[in-house]
Amino acid sequence: MPTMNFSSDNAYGAAPEIVQAMAAAGISPEPSYGEDQFTKRLSSRLAEIFEHEVAVFPVSTGTAANALSLATLCPPHGAVFCHAESHIVMDECAATEFLGGGLRLVALPGAHGKVAPAAIEAALPSFRRGVHSSLPSAVSLTQATEYGTVYTPVEVAAVTAAARKAGMAVHMDGARFANALCHLGCHPADITWRAGVDVLCFGATKNGACGAEAVIFFDRAKVRDFEYRRKRSGHLLSKMRFASAQLLAYLESDLWLHHASRANALAAQLAAGLAAVPGVKLAQPVEANEIFVYLPEALANRLRSDGAAFYDWEPPAAGRVLARLVTSFATPETAIADFLARIRPT
Repeated sequence: MPTMNFSSDNAYGAAPEIVQAMAAAGISPEPSYGEDQFTKRLSSRLAEIFEHEVAVFPVSTGTAANALSLATLCPPHGAVFCHAESHIVMDECAATEFLGGGLRLVALPGAHGKVAPAAIEAALPSFRRGVHSSLPSAVSLTQATEYGTVYTPVEVAAVTAAARKAGMAVHMDGARFANALCHLGCHPADITWRAGVDVLCFGATKNGACGAEAVIFFDRAKVRDFEYRRKRSGHLLSKMRFASAQLLAYLESDLWLHHASRANALAAQLAAGLAAVPGVKLAQPVEANEIFVYLPEALANRLRSDGAAFYDWEPPAAGRVLARLVTSFATPETAIADFLARIRPT
């Protein structure tokens, strides 16, 4: 693996505390399919963290969490409004449409990867043709966004107000929820149910877990047939205790916040160093653990030849590339220093 790996927070392994928790969960027999002590404790712990009654469903991937929750919120003839660059549009192979039985994703424009109330209101008129149109059923937000930006509580509340006015539910893809929360310094409830969010896909994999996410409903009435959908799609884990044990360890002693804070701090350090280099320009505000930066193409190629790993977010144009660099809970501090030391004016 490259010593300066900024390709993804998925590139690094699992936190030792989480690996140990998985091992401990396998010592004694436990009931299957979520009837185990770990899954029951997880529901109680998340209710404490979110200061609200919750219905919690562990799954193994973020794609499953997003697709199953949206399919539950919306009818097959429904439409989900989301940002054009959102993960459910760009990176999940139409899983929401597939598991939603024909559910339609409506991609909206928006600065910094965010859906704005005005974009929702502008899209609605084309859906006012009765049975000739899909039914606007939900708005999906990504927190933190695909551009590493973060919705404030006020912004979340404004979007949910626009959604409610149109009779739509609100879903939040929280693959990097911990990173967003650490940036904001608020309570988890402030950017979820208090701001009008109906269901949160609570991510852990990118922040130290081995493959564990949780779908969290803040209103049990909206759970509906989720459990049947999870089973039918092949995402009901028979040994669910191993996913739940990971999530419990993730939440223990605020490990999730510690990891996210570290990743955010490394991103801020890297961004500050990049911003000081002539010919290098940050493309988005750096608010979580993702950096989008314009690099001269020759510099990007040289960095890769020196052992750096990162993605080109767009094809090269006019002699420069838009690169995405991601830091993680386990990114070595030396990787930041080495990367910055190799950036010289070209």
